[in-house]
Amino acid sequence: MTSTTLALLTELVDGVTPDRGRIPEFVDALVAGEVDAEQVGAFLMAVRILGLGHGATVELTDAMARSGEVLSWQHLDGPVVDKHSTGGVGDPVSLVLAPAVAACGVYVPMISGRGLGHTGGTLDKLEAVPGVSTRVELEAFRRMVSEVGFAIVSASSRLAPADARLYAARDVTATVDSVPLITASILSKKIAAGIGRLVLDVKYGNGAFAADRAEARTLADSLTEVGGLLGMEVSVVMNPMSEPLAPVAGNALEIAFAVEQLTGAGSEPFRSTVIDLGSRMLRLAGVETCDERAGARIEQAIESGRAAERFVSMLRALGADIDNPTDIVDALPSAPVREVLTAERDGVVEGVDTRGLGMAVVELGGGRKRSGDDIDPRVGLSDLARIGQVLRRGEPIATVHASTEGSARSVASSVRACYSLRSA
Repeated sequence: MTSTTLALLTELVDGVTPDRGRIPEFVDALVAGEVDAEQVGAFLMAVRILGLGHGATVELTDAMARSGEVLSWQHLDGPVVDKHSTGGVGDPVSLVLAPAVAACGVYVPMISGRGLGHTGGTLDKLEAVPGVSTRVELEAFRRMVSEVGFAIVSASSRLAPADARLYAARDVTATVDSVPLITASILSKKIAAGIGRLVLDVKYGNGAFAADRAEARTLADSLTEVGGLLGMEVSVVMNPMSEPLAPVAGNALEIAFAVEQLTGAGSEPFRSTVIDLGSRMLRLAGVETCDERAGARIEQAIESGRAAERFVSMLRALGADIDNPTDIVDALPSAPVREVLTAERDGVVEGVDTRGLGMAVVELGGGRKRSGDDIDPRVGLSDLARIGQVLRRGEPIATVHASTEGSARSVASSVRACYSLRSA
């Protein structure tokens, strides 16, 4: 352990604002392998319990962003903007949003993540398509963005390597929900990826990491303020996650749903969310100034088929052997067992335990209990009933897609229990 690390830990534990420059020195030592796992854990726990001052959070974010390469998109002939969501269940928005925005002439270099806990991961969804690998070299990433207009890939080890070290440790030290650490993790990767304009989709509710709106607002404010001080334009959207955004949850199922949305089968509230986020991205990029016109451009990009064409092009660049949207759906793996779960009495859906539905997908094998777990892209839930929907006894409340009949039976009661019904 370096003397700098010891001094930093002492200051944090004593509740003293770290001396300026101490955190960047710690990050440098972290990347060089000079900080032991015990000290990493101590640092994270101190920040989680005692917090990190505003200035120190800015220092940490900047140092993490510059711990590896920093991309530049100055060679592109149009504006660059990205979108980041704080996570949810049944939320394949990026799969429709990114190609739609790209079809409007805005470049979208999107470095995304994998699922962990009850939330799904965009990369896992994409890799449900046979042949697709989201692990690409930076040169290939640059080429895809230039040629296709957007790309959704995993983070390269050359970008913000300090974040990779800290994120892995956060997962096993109960420090995932620290606002300063979340802020530094999200923004450092975006800055390293060359993003100067960012739309943030901050979720709150029983399906999000932030259980209530006030907690989500605290995170949103931190991201906006720190991003602004580091030269990033940030626009925040607060969205509830009181039920899955799409009527499906599971990797291949969400890809199929996204293809439906790209080919004209609009589903609410999913379509409205895409249009809202897309219009914000166009306005932040400076290509539109009016909400109505920006939203209309996103709609037209989808309805004309141009967004679907971009999506197909990206999947081909990632290794898929496809030529059109129908090929995507035909190529997707499907679970051998489907069990329709029905309502046990008449009623109106009053509430949904969205986190519980996400955990049911994990139990089926469609998510990870630990970061290194393999997943089954075939499994999940579809035909999910929505809040306000009137159900009669015996009508479907959800369909379970499972690898075995035993696996389907194991989650049936918990999925039913996720729905609360009131008398009609």
